[in-house]
Amino acid sequence: MSKTKTTFYCQQCGYQSFKWLGRCPECSVWNSLVEEIEKANRGRSPEGGIENEPRRYLEIEQSEEDRQRVGIEEFDRVLGGGLVKGSVTLIGGDPGIGKSTLLLSISNKIAAVGKVLYVSGEESLTQIKMRGSRLGIHSENLYLLSETSLEEVFRAIKKINPVTIILDSVQTLFSSELQSPPGSVSQIKEVASQMMVCSKTTGVSSFLVGHVTKEGVIAGPRVLEHIVDTVLYFEGDKGHPYRILRSVKNRFGSTHEIGVFEMVEAGLNEVQNPSEIFLSGRPGSAAGSVVVSSVEGTRPILVELQALVTPGYLGIPRRVANGVDPGRVALLLAIMEKRGGFHFQGQDIFINVVGGMYLQEPAIDLGIVAAVASSFKERVVDSHTLILGEVGLAGEIRGVADIQTRLKEAAKLGFKRVLIPAHNLEHLYPSLPVEIIPVRNIEEVMSVLFT
Repeated sequence: MSKTKTTFYCQQCGYQSFKWLGRCPECSVWNSLVEEIEKANRGRSPEGGIENEPRRYLEIEQSEEDRQRVGIEEFDRVLGGGLVKGSVTLIGGDPGIGKSTLLLSISNKIAAVGKVLYVSGEESLTQIKMRGSRLGIHSENLYLLSETSLEEVFRAIKKINPVTIILDSVQTLFSSELQSPPGSVSQIKEVASQMMVCSKTTGVSSFLVGHVTKEGVIAGPRVLEHIVDTVLYFEGDKGHPYRILRSVKNRFGSTHEIGVFEMVEAGLNEVQNPSEIFLSGRPGSAAGSVVVSSVEGTRPILVELQALVTPGYLGIPRRVANGVDPGRVALLLAIMEKRGGFHFQGQDIFINVVGGMYLQEPAIDLGIVAAVASSFKERVVDSHTLILGEVGLAGEIRGVADIQTRLKEAAKLGFKRVLIPAHNLEHLYPSLPVEIIPVRNIEEVMSVLFT
């Protein structure tokens, strides 16, 4: 049996120590020493190991059968068409957002074609069964295991021989080869590394559930996201029934692809047309309400963006942004004051994206400007108007990507006219049943919307 020892390495400067230290003697950084395993004969020996010879690129065959569709269309869309055999997928999200519910539903679908091992380090088997009964799960190929020892998990994998493994969560599992407690940096790294090796050598697909920090990123070392093949975030406001599954890393598909689900009493339902859902209940004649388009991966989504401008009485004007970057909002307000002639001194400004969506791309800039101007002037923007465009520091309207895709979605939902950057005119096809209004700067936008 190979000899195992642990060594502590500083993550800042690489200082090596045989015991843990609170402060690195080399770079003086606190809590930077992380425990790592060192094994003798960790690699393959030249005499007895399995030879792994290099192969020619042209000799390697690519088979579409290596990708398996889960059976949940929104989930398959985010993965890029299905689950790749031997892949490792990390799913993160806030506590109580529905990660376990989503993965239990996925387990039920995959269990129709093969054995699935669902390992939980946080819940008992009875608790998992109660959730499964609520979801209507009755599968003979779904196996449950309540365990936190990684060695016991591997023993169960060898015994059952599943096609998919789900670990809920990676922060609760530990390897007995390390002395550090579960959830520590070294334990998380070791668990993820061993699961990656297991998946690649056996062809078993793995799902790892990760907790998130208060900053909204997956807890643990950053190397965790580099080890896995796919990183998904399950997002949503607990006050809204809709959940967004977002891909931020995918070695087998496009990133920033999203799937939309609705949380109901019986579990999660797929939302086939998110734009129609997000625009339902929109007021037809309210100042400060506009519709913008955001492309998430390959899917265009139309959402309502609202602004409220009201006199402030606290001395310091408030700027509150929900669903968009507050820094970007502050920049756009400054451009409106400098280039558009607006005066927001003493005005509280609130921005909200309806439905719990979080929009990041610059194509929504012009929508934010139009919504703020509409509320400030108490002038209503036509409810059948879609607004697209990035706003530059000089007040110019810059072009956006995927303009044709956005316009097709707008025409499908019954919009009559679209404000687009003039630069995008040369990339349009003339067969769209909507009125195209090109704009070049903020002054032209105000003239089109409010005269």
